[in-house]
Amino acid sequence: MPGTLYLCATPIGNLQDITSRVVETLRMVDVIAAEDTRNSIKLLNHFDIHTPMTSYHEYNKVEKARQLAGQMQAGKNIALITDAGTPGISDPGEVLVKLCQENGIPVTSLPGPSACITALTLSGLSTRRFCFEGFLPAEKKERREILEELAEESRTIILYEAPHHLLETLGELRGAMGDRRVTICRELTKKFETVMPTTLEGALAYYEGEMPRGEFVLVLEGKSREEKRKEEIASWEEVSIEEHMSRYESQGMDRKTAMKQVAKDRGLPRREIYACLHKKEEKNEDFPKPEGVG
Repeated sequence: MPGTLYLCATPIGNLQDITSRVVETLRMVDVIAAEDTRNSIKLLNHFDIHTPMTSYHEYNKVEKARQLAGQMQAGKNIALITDAGTPGISDPGEVLVKLCQENGIPVTSLPGPSACITALTLSGLSTRRFCFEGFLPAEKKERREILEELAEESRTIILYEAPHHLLETLGELRGAMGDRRVTICRELTKKFETVMPTTLEGALAYYEGEMPRGEFVLVLEGKSREEKRKEEIASWEEVSIEEHMSRYESQGMDRKTAMKQVAKDRGLPRREIYACLHKKEEKNEDFPKPEGVG
């Protein structure tokens, strides 16, 4: 019988946030795979846990995952912990989970703290729909593409950022998105926890005069549907109504249906589209009239 992989959430700041189930599991398993053993030993010492640890991090995630999977196939139980929060969120845990699933090794998650969800609930922004981006990629081309995608995102956006990159990232977000509401969260659950609802411009102004300290979670307002609709309507302003109509008619759309679609695209009543076109086709008796036009 193979052993089990336990995904154990650890505190993101306040040690009292750990669950008794996680503590019991960390004592019970054969091995604890930790993102940084130097950091995790403090947690284990605090709770008097003496289970052997091994390192599992970004730079050994593929080879070490194979080793850990082999141990579990031999019957050992392993707990995976990250430096803070839930394993698999902005850490290499997903690689090990996938390998376990591919090899029939049981995986279970012991829920607990997560910085992204904690920040979202504190943000004052919409929690109904959100997306988690984690850390933006370092590679310039990929980073630019991600920023362009996020600029069109209508859901609330959650990002992580280190203090020494915060100002640069805020500037890039402002350039890509314009000014948006943002809640800056730092040192969550710790003594100096800070939650600052502001705007991207306000955050830039603040941190140009204040050195960023601690780990940051940025919760950004998504692009509103109203703003998207205004941009969509504005995109048709340089196209004449006649050209707009011909685009749909060339696709096989009949005249009346094309008028309805043009009116919808431009955010105008069908009467206005009809009136504009009718000026040029007054002598055409077959010119269709939208419903309600006498």
